[in-house]
Amino acid sequence: MPDPVPERTPVLALEGVSKSFGAVRALRDVSLALYAGEAHALAGENGAGKSTLIKTLAGVHRPDAGTVLLDGVPVVMHGPADARDAGVAVIYQEPTLFPDLSVAENIFVGRQPRRSLGRVDHRAVATAAAALFQRLGVDLDPGRPARGLSIADQQLVEIAKALSFQARVLIMDEPTAALTGSEVARLFGVVRALRAGGTAVLFISHRLEEVFALCQQVTTLRDGALIASEPVAGLTEDDLVRRMVGRDLDELYPKAHSDVGEVALGVRRLTREGVFTDVSFDVRHGEIVGLAGLVGAGRSEVARAVFGVDRWDAGEVRVDGRPLRPGAPSLAMSAGLALVPEDRRAQGLVMGMSVARNINLTGLGGTSRAGLMNRAAERSRAADWAVRLQVKYARLADAVGTLSGGNQQKVVLAKWLATGPRVLIVDEPTRGIDVGTKAEVHRLLSRLAADGVAVLMISSDLPEILGMADRVLVMHEGRLVAEIPRAEATEESVMAAATGRTRSAA
Repeated sequence: MPDPVPERTPVLALEGVSKSFGAVRALRDVSLALYAGEAHALAGENGAGKSTLIKTLAGVHRPDAGTVLLDGVPVVMHGPADARDAGVAVIYQEPTLFPDLSVAENIFVGRQPRRSLGRVDHRAVATAAAALFQRLGVDLDPGRPARGLSIADQQLVEIAKALSFQARVLIMDEPTAALTGSEVARLFGVVRALRAGGTAVLFISHRLEEVFALCQQVTTLRDGALIASEPVAGLTEDDLVRRMVGRDLDELYPKAHSDVGEVALGVRRLTREGVFTDVSFDVRHGEIVGLAGLVGAGRSEVARAVFGVDRWDAGEVRVDGRPLRPGAPSLAMSAGLALVPEDRRAQGLVMGMSVARNINLTGLGGTSRAGLMNRAAERSRAADWAVRLQVKYARLADAVGTLSGGNQQKVVLAKWLATGPRVLIVDEPTRGIDVGTKAEVHRLLSRLAADGVAVLMISSDLPEILGMADRVLVMHEGRLVAEIPRAEATEESVMAAATGRTRSAA
């Protein structure tokens, strides 16, 4: 008889772990095993317990019950430093950089090489950071300040920081959410190289095609409980969605018919020197217009200028025929314009404030009298919108930072929908949220368009653009280079325009 195959010992594992926060049971008897040289996906809707599981592995949370094992030996992580010392590196969904430090200083903060007399060796820091970016295939200046970096570049800095620890276990929470296709391909190449070198990878992504492209094993959570842990081979995306949401997902892109009316938002020859040039387009009532392009093409910058966050140097913006003044968001709001920004944590929410207060930030006049806040009116208004958008929360008084990413996005949407907008600009509306919540957001946008709202949707997710937009506008290097009707829009035609291979300008 052949010798039995020895049983592998996982590098890092959880056995029967449970964790509660007050009355909320975030994890219930969950087990997970990460093996050297294997990429393991963690799937589940927002609120399923993924973030709590990650933070348990990373030493942020200690389990109420169950065991954490390192190389088969039970361990107690007293904090993130213990996890780092054990070789566990985490790339969280939202970048956490120090804006006034350089890129290189952010990567090596707290562990910079030293010269004699204890002085920081800045040249060695920059050289080491440059080597990490070369490994990632990224052209990023190690000496530039982190302030002003795009979300994509911030995410790449976080990835470089994790790689600098020479981790045995690399946990990646939505690392590709703000990356372009080529950046994702480079990242996957790095991950495969790490796997080949024996690193265990835990990969979390709401882009299911990435799970199937990168991972060998997948564990699915639902409502804090383990649903399945199984090989990816043999599964389909439909199988995985059923495990995640407990039902068949009827339709991810529920685009309903709507009657298109008059021009709601008119943009003419809008220019901001060095950022975007000569941008003109219309969005009509009842219409969803997609704004596509690679990261850095100027899409978000155009949206910020239209709303008045940034000033423009030339051009004109009109809402229902009335001109808007540059750099005046309050006037844009009064005209019926609303902007859901790309970075919900930094620009869309006040993380330390309550769910109720965040929802009411755009309508303080309606919940106060003589300058005093009417708490009952605030709670009532917030509860109404939380029900409408199916926000999952423990208490409206809890900080919005305690919610999952998908529920935070719903709070941002609620905040702006409460203003009754005539024009809604949504920038990356489903970035970093699960498939179930994604379908809910799409259904909401479709319903708003059917009610006559003009929707301008900026997205790096091409299937989302193609599935939801009546027309697709494409930007390349700060210019609007194409307008493609829904019937003619394909991934190939949009990407050709986004990469400058076609210039059928609108």
